[in-house]
Amino acid sequence: MKFNEFNFHNDITKGLKIAGFKEPSPIQEIAIPIITDGKDMVGQAHTGTGKTAAFGLPLLNKIANGEIERALVITPTRELATQVSDELYYLGRFAGIRTLTVYGGVGYGRQIALIHKGVQIVVATPGRLKDLYKKGKIDVFNPEIVVLDEADEMLDMGFLEEIKEIFEYIPQNRQTLLFSATMPTPIKELASHILYQPEFVSVVDESETTNNVINQRYFVIEEHQRDEAMVKLLENEDIDKTIIFCRMKREVDRLTDYLNALGFNASGLHGDLEQIDRESIIKAYRRGESKIMVATDVASRGLDVKNVTHVFNYHIPFDPQSYVHRIGRTGRAGNKGEAITLVTTNEFKELMRIKKEVGANMYLDTISSTNGLDEQSKEYIANAINDISIDENASDMINYLEDMDKDILIQKLISSILVNNKNSIGGQIGFDQDSVDSMLDTYNDTQKVSRSKNRYKKRK
Repeated sequence: MKFNEFNFHNDITKGLKIAGFKEPSPIQEIAIPIITDGKDMVGQAHTGTGKTAAFGLPLLNKIANGEIERALVITPTRELATQVSDELYYLGRFAGIRTLTVYGGVGYGRQIALIHKGVQIVVATPGRLKDLYKKGKIDVFNPEIVVLDEADEMLDMGFLEEIKEIFEYIPQNRQTLLFSATMPTPIKELASHILYQPEFVSVVDESETTNNVINQRYFVIEEHQRDEAMVKLLENEDIDKTIIFCRMKREVDRLTDYLNALGFNASGLHGDLEQIDRESIIKAYRRGESKIMVATDVASRGLDVKNVTHVFNYHIPFDPQSYVHRIGRTGRAGNKGEAITLVTTNEFKELMRIKKEVGANMYLDTISSTNGLDEQSKEYIANAINDISIDENASDMINYLEDMDKDILIQKLISSILVNNKNSIGGQIGFDQDSVDSMLDTYNDTQKVSRSKNRYKKRK
């Protein structure tokens, strides 16, 4: 199918051609006719599959044809609001369609003034939009089409109540569209509350919760190997742009400083940064001035950057949904992506839980390290030796080895310790398949015991 088959307004068609749009993506091909017909719709598709154009083109076309005057798009973050607003502006600029981005962190005055002057499309974040409606500042803005974009991310960020309140201020005689990568129960309940007899559209297989164009690997490591593993992966992988996810803000700052000290061009992104600094960092990353983004989950919400070839979980996420959102930053628009997770032996069972819940195909991998021992490995072995308790039979064994040179004896004993710790030091980073299989057996046995106990409790 070609875009010209949709019979868009000439000015919209011109914007499409200049933007390089030729053939619609699956979500666009299915959604555009439904939206054009004026029906409410729930659309499920992975990020990067063309959702903005899927709702934006029919919306712009209706404005260009004089069918509607105003539209509202609600997004979870300021960054995503800016991206959506920019795309809608470029597609609709030949039709003279004006867009406005509304978000917090800046003064109300200019945003209110532009709305009163008659912008046709407002792209807004929930917090600022709710404040404007609640204070009666934008009563003149009554959208005929309302779009909820990235609804599941709004749920994760705690915006559900704000969304419900916003819809109390919006006219009932509207067309409502909801787009989401996943469909958890609260989103389904929200859809039933704000949409009227919607069409349900999905280009995601029912069994698919993580993008199948993303190759997912994991490395089981010791805690002290985390930095070395990260560095070796950055050196060995064929990376264009990458995002490294950490759990805490302080970890983002520390890892960013560590990587820059080693000569990598890394930037950090977290919630403690001023908004102007966040925007500057994201723009530099988009332009390719920095190739490595170290970020927390909250900071990365709605971050849509092209050519992210790799996502690294420096720390395993807190929950399965966060895992899906993290790795969804790569493998966009049909491109291949790599998602790599570092886990310790203590975190291994948590990774298995995430793997099961999201239905992900994850593969064990190992990292070739430097020849010999680095300083961290030497310190690890030295501490291990210091922690060994002296067995009561050790003195007797010395008598059996009295003919052996003492230096050779010490070297042999240290070599034995090195062999026993081969997965923690030296030529390989990460536990091998046999070691992980043993962990899997232990994990599966634990699951069986847990299920058995639950069945027993139910019978009682």
